[in-house]
Amino acid sequence: MEQENQTIDIASINEKIERESAFVSVLMAEMDKVIVGQKHMVERLLIGLLGQGHILLEGVPGLAKTLAINTLSKAIQASFSRIQFTPDLLPADVIGTMIYNMKINDFSIKKGPIFANFVLADEINRAPAKVQSALLEAMQEKQVTIGDETFILDKPFLVMATQNPVEQEGTYPLPEAQVDRFMLKTVIDYPSIEDEQKVVRANLKGSFAKVNPVISTQQILQAQQTVREVYMDEKIEKYILDIIFATRYPEKYKLDSLKPLISFGASPRGSINLATAAKCYAFIKRRGYVIPEDVRAVVLDVLRHRIGITYEAEAENITSEDIIHKIVNVIEVP
Repeated sequence: MEQENQTIDIASINEKIERESAFVSVLMAEMDKVIVGQKHMVERLLIGLLGQGHILLEGVPGLAKTLAINTLSKAIQASFSRIQFTPDLLPADVIGTMIYNMKINDFSIKKGPIFANFVLADEINRAPAKVQSALLEAMQEKQVTIGDETFILDKPFLVMATQNPVEQEGTYPLPEAQVDRFMLKTVIDYPSIEDEQKVVRANLKGSFAKVNPVISTQQILQAQQTVREVYMDEKIEKYILDIIFATRYPEKYKLDSLKPLISFGASPRGSINLATAAKCYAFIKRRGYVIPEDVRAVVLDVLRHRIGITYEAEAENITSEDIIHKIVNVIEVP
């Protein structure tokens, strides 16, 4: 009887999710007006938004990273701000500061660009650690302290940080502990030749589609709650944990060859984010339950920045992605 109840339950969850995720296709269609071909990036942005996480985007300049998050904020009727990270940036330039007001003969607070729903931290690795940590604190705590006052940040709150993989001179790479705060690290590549042709044509014509607000921030907040209801079977939980534990103790999963290549495995944040991202992916695909394919679809983005590789791996040109592929191919799929 219990088994039957559970099946009915899943059916009703599925129905609810299908109904409540209808906005995803509307939102995607609106973004497609402007963003050509970067479907993977747009999907990852939505996963970050629904999973209440943040995204680190890595790609060469000119791949529409700024355009993507700006378009998303327009389609959701949300506030957007862009911070260009530079070596002389100060924490006050990000979070805000106290300014002496002569009229009232007292200090008043001037809020920084972090006070927006969507914040683009452009080239995050160009600014010193002090600024990076001010931003990361806001990301983690969803609040900012200026002087002796604490402000709760607006919801939804999504930080998309970008870094350019080409230039490493004059940059301050993010420490592992800070990179771990990002739910996803997405690597974007050049568009296909057909897509780039469309981009060139649109630019030459100067005819850019206008993005209309199609959903409200309220709907997004509602969806963030609904995503939690996506059903995840115990077998899928076990599958996720096996993948995470294989990054820490490869020898227990008959992956002895990986042992000398990994300097450290994924943290518990990795398992939480992998489970959350899989639920978000199922939601985007308008399904009320998680299947192993959902986990496999997001595993690279969730784990590529959480696995440390040793000098030996670097010498053999093995990346954290190669390690993830090997693990995923060996772990038994439920």
